Amino acid sequence: MRIISLKGTGLDITNAIQSYVEEKVEALSKICSSFDPADELRIEIGKMTQHHSKGPYFRAEMSLHLPGKDLRAVEEAEDLYEAIDKVKDQMRRQLSEYKEKLQDRSKKGIRPGKE
Repeated sequence: MRIISLKGTGLDITNAIQSYVEEKVEALSKICSSFDPADELRIEIGKMTQHHSKGPYFRAEMSLHLPGKDLRAVEEAEDLYEAIDKVKDQMRRQLSEYKEKLQDRSKKGIRPGKE
């Protein structure tokens, strides 16, 4: 899995944030190892507003381009790292469902008597 872009909106991407995101993407890449050609991931993290002091105002978004499918996950939270964790979990769930769907489709095969 390749990270095409890591964009920060309303905040600077520090080395700590970048390494944390790469660590979380590593867990997703294990699920995506069977997809060919290589999949492309776009990540956007940031603050939604500059003036709020309470509430979920950190946002994380992942867009994953796979052969034949585009997956997108968006989450909001009070902490930036919590938003990244939530969006990773949502993307992992979508990937697992898509992978199961592909496996079910390949196992289905041809009906008996139909050729």
